[in-house]
Amino acid sequence: MSEYRIWPGTGKLFIRRDGKPIYLGSSKAQSLTLQRKKPAKLVWTQAWRRLHKKGITETNLKKRRTRSTKVQRAVVGLSLDDIKKKAAQKPEFRSAQRDAALKEVKQRKKDNKGKGNKGTSSGVRAPKVPKNVKR
Repeated sequence: MSEYRIWPGTGKLFIRRDGKPIYLGSSKAQSLTLQRKKPAKLVWTQAWRRLHKKGITETNLKKRRTRSTKVQRAVVGLSLDDIKKKAAQKPEFRSAQRDAALKEVKQRKKDNKGKGNKGTSSGVRAPKVPKNVKR
């Protein structure tokens, strides 16, 4: 129970019902064992000290953790090779490409606006009727 050393000529041997021998070093340990007290709940036992991280030396105090390794993966629409090629390109080239793409998108929007005004005629919709009005 207490996990303290039991010197020769001291203590008692208690055999549990299941046949497991338990060495009891003191009458205190014997009494608490027979009362079925859990060693982890008794502050003076080694089990409690282990559970509450008491008496750990400074060398073992530092937590060990595994470093996560970064893995590059493909994105939908781009393979890993394409991503690596883009990363290798010079920033000036990339910014020039981006500007060209933006100009193209703006031009497309402008063209769509010009077409939209000519094709649609206003006043085609039915007039709105209020919902909660008594007739």
